[in-house]
Amino acid sequence: MERCPWCGEDPLYVRYHDEEWGSPVHDEGRHFEFLLLETQQAGLSWITILRKREAYRKAFRGFDPAKVARFGEAEIETLLGNAAIVRNRAKLQAAVKNARAFLAIKEEYGSFDSWLWGFVDGRSVVGAWRAMSEIPVTTPLSDRVSKDLKARGFSFVGSTTIYAHLQAIGIVNDHLASCFRYRELAIQEGHGGTHAQIH
Repeated sequence: MERCPWCGEDPLYVRYHDEEWGSPVHDEGRHFEFLLLETQQAGLSWITILRKREAYRKAFRGFDPAKVARFGEAEIETLLGNAAIVRNRAKLQAAVKNARAFLAIKEEYGSFDSWLWGFVDGRSVVGAWRAMSEIPVTTPLSDRVSKDLKARGFSFVGSTTIYAHLQAIGIVNDHLASCFRYRELAIQEGHGGTHAQIH
């Protein structure tokens, strides 16, 4: 069974690749979880964050944006004392700020999901990459989403971070064309493996 080479042989990474990465997300809680984890990852490897995922889940109240939005300085200090997560004050403060901005989008659009998937008219963008070296780190799409997020008060949402986020939550299917998940996801999304939208 051929996979994208980036997941290597680490069981945690392989499971994430096989079951989550690139699968379309439409659940509000999952949207916030992935966004929070992605912003905490900035400058670090994703596997580092994956290994701390359950610690983040506990620290951030099950990734409930309404609860995180109410965090104050006392909660930030508690988080800074939590050795199980990445203790970066700016990132932790951004998580709270982003939770509040997330809720504002949800209030305006009915759901964060509707707002974000609206950038692609509800259909995944399917790549046709044959090598890892072909996959971009930013695209005009990630530029637009990043710019909009920043305008709404989000932090740690540069275009590179957001492109990785769009890949993770399935707005972009960047599994290599040779990967078994590529065709599975293309068929699930109704593209039939025909690259309906290309970067």
